[in-house]
Amino acid sequence: MVEADGTTGGLPDELRRRLVLALDFDDSVLAMRWALRMRGIFGVTKVGLELWSAAGPSTVAELVGQGFHVFLDLKLADIPNTTYRAARVLGALGARYLTVHASAGEASVMAGVEGFAEGAEQAGLPRPAVLGVTVLTSEKEPPAGLVAERARLCAEAGCGGIVCAASDLAVAKPAAPSLLTVVPGIRLAGGSTHDQGRSATPAAAVRAGADLLVVGRAVTAADDPERAAEAVVADLLAGLGRN
Repeated sequence: MVEADGTTGGLPDELRRRLVLALDFDDSVLAMRWALRMRGIFGVTKVGLELWSAAGPSTVAELVGQGFHVFLDLKLADIPNTTYRAARVLGALGARYLTVHASAGEASVMAGVEGFAEGAEQAGLPRPAVLGVTVLTSEKEPPAGLVAERARLCAEAGCGGIVCAASDLAVAKPAAPSLLTVVPGIRLAGGSTHDQGRSATPAAAVRAGADLLVVGRAVTAADDPERAAEAVVADLLAGLGRN
């Protein structure tokens, strides 16, 4: 699965669109190099606060231009008017996904959904999806019932999906059965969990019902990133029963 030029390749789009590469860098050139290096495996790239703070909208445009689905992980959490106006700007950039934190309340999440869709429509782009963040995966033990409560809130606010730990899917999916489920904190068995309180392997996550898997340091901090990426794919396929 490693090409002659050092890039990975070979996965069909159906699988590539399930794998999200977290570009957690403060350098847009470095981020783009990683995206292109791993484009054969990862069809979605995540732009979080670090990269957004360093490079802003230009990075999104460049990634979209390279054919990636872009996941803007900015976790908007403000009053409804501010969330709406920010999301409308972001919707015009061409990003496929945007995170809004459910802790801000239903009105703010709904404003994010409306703004993100309106920005995309005004730019002549397909309707994107807001992903409601339930509880951060760095929290080892979220309060009982909170994930399900926030998942229901996201569904009622019109989100296209939710973000939660793999271990939360058992309660999140029944609470919001129609929503896309996005699981960060993906790690390979035996690897470092870093600052993730509730990590999971690719196989465990998809068996629990995850639709999209967010992979960052498990690949980008690995001694052999290509080999680590291939291991992610192998574990994913095992979880899907395709190995």
